[in-house]
Amino acid sequence: MAASTHTVTNQAPPLVGYDVFAADRVLVEAVDRHLDPELLDEAREELTVLGRTSGSAQVQEWGVLANENPPKLRTHDRYGNRTDEVEFHPAWHRLLGKGVSAGLTSAWSRPGGHLRRAAAFVIWTQVEAGNGCPLSMTHAAVPALRTDPALAAEWEPRLTSTVYDPGLRPAAEKAGVLFGMGMTEKQGGSDVRANTTEARPLAEDGTYELTGHKWFCSAPMSDGFLVLAQAPGGLTCFLVPRVLEDRTRNVFRIQRLKDKLGNRSNASSEVEFDGTWARRVGDEGRGVRTIIEMVAATRLDCVLGSASLMRQAVAQAVHHCTYRQAFGGKLIDKPLMRNVLADLALESEAATTLALRLAAAYDDGGEQERAFLRLAVPAAKYWVTKRCTPVAVEALECLGGNGYVEESGMPRLLRESPLNSIWEGAGNVQALDVLRALQREPGALDAYLREVGRARGADHRLDGAIKNLLAELADLDGIEGRARRLVERIATVLQGSLLVRYAPPEVADAFCASRLGGDWGSAFGTLPHSLDLATVVERARPVS
Repeated sequence: MAASTHTVTNQAPPLVGYDVFAADRVLVEAVDRHLDPELLDEAREELTVLGRTSGSAQVQEWGVLANENPPKLRTHDRYGNRTDEVEFHPAWHRLLGKGVSAGLTSAWSRPGGHLRRAAAFVIWTQVEAGNGCPLSMTHAAVPALRTDPALAAEWEPRLTSTVYDPGLRPAAEKAGVLFGMGMTEKQGGSDVRANTTEARPLAEDGTYELTGHKWFCSAPMSDGFLVLAQAPGGLTCFLVPRVLEDRTRNVFRIQRLKDKLGNRSNASSEVEFDGTWARRVGDEGRGVRTIIEMVAATRLDCVLGSASLMRQAVAQAVHHCTYRQAFGGKLIDKPLMRNVLADLALESEAATTLALRLAAAYDDGGEQERAFLRLAVPAAKYWVTKRCTPVAVEALECLGGNGYVEESGMPRLLRESPLNSIWEGAGNVQALDVLRALQREPGALDAYLREVGRARGADHRLDGAIKNLLAELADLDGIEGRARRLVERIATVLQGSLLVRYAPPEVADAFCASRLGGDWGSAFGTLPHSLDLATVVERARPVS
């Protein structure tokens, strides 16, 4: 029997049993702002249901279990037959099934679909980010397949289904499918033109036989994969089905699963192709152009995923400090802690506001918005994902020693935080992509400047930042070596313009003073003391 030496007091209750959507004022306002009023009631109802599901104790436990019981590779059955299957804990299937049924793969087929899906993605991946990977790739495969109308007609209804149908069977026999992708190889990494996987044409038009490897192939349990390989006409995109129409398994040899820092509930693998059957997607030699729309969509999901993680980290920190007392009062009322929390809240709000603006641009689909996305997506992907890890570290510290303990959930957020900065092209890749857009597509810069210009005259620090940015853009000498500084400025000016237009004055004032005006230290918690920080923190408190 345990001795009764003390009574447990001064501990924050678990952040469970709440509506993750309604508790996020920034997300709710973004949905209200960007969505067609005729769609708003239905969307709010869907997001509320998902928010309550995400905040439930049961679903949060699924996230814990999926991470504590990572996937296992089964290369052979008991008789020695090659199977190449990945075994997941039941919690993973429950999470993925909820994500599919919530419409996280069906944005392309309904009005306002991208905005609604983006909000749902931010809500759902706060539970567990790992299942966001197959959801993201399945969603993003649609525009690539649309380059081939026949393939799109066959596969798009399966990809956009809201039915989760696991198991390796021919796609035609399933109520819904998932997609993965395989682009990078050992020798090339992000330089996919260095790929060596060979595609040999077969007798049937548009079909090929692949031989080679993929160093990173995410979600290897999926029903199909978009991969890049060298055809006679050059680098080409292919669809590799996991199971063929005659019910035999395609040659898809999973060599091993990656032992990753975080994202442990999700399987990432190395695979070998050896006479693997594939269908060409798009023209030979146009592989990068074919798959680029998929890459753009998954890059937006990197922004959404980081915004989601930051929101959950900040919510946990503010929640803890709302209840925890020290030195004669609640932590949230201590001036220095309030400064830290407000600083974290600013970063989170800026990320969410920018991410939902990009999603709204996808729904618009006009020439102006497409040009805006060409510059804004890689800039946002660079900056928002870079800010995720320092936010996670500081939020963890707000919980003190408890934040360093696995039971708090904060270490899982921290391990996850660098992923989106690396996936779909690390920081330098994004910075170089921004430079390409600036140099080759002048309409992209025009669209960006038109967007940030909508807030001109509202804040002198924002006006000064825009002026400085224009001066940097006018000087192309040594542009590659200073690309990161330039892209950071592009992203923060865009965030500032959005907050000046849409956020409460207290939030916009604090952001412009610190991120654009230069009155900011090198760590969180160094905002000017004269700002209304209590209002900023209260706005971030997860109360539904």
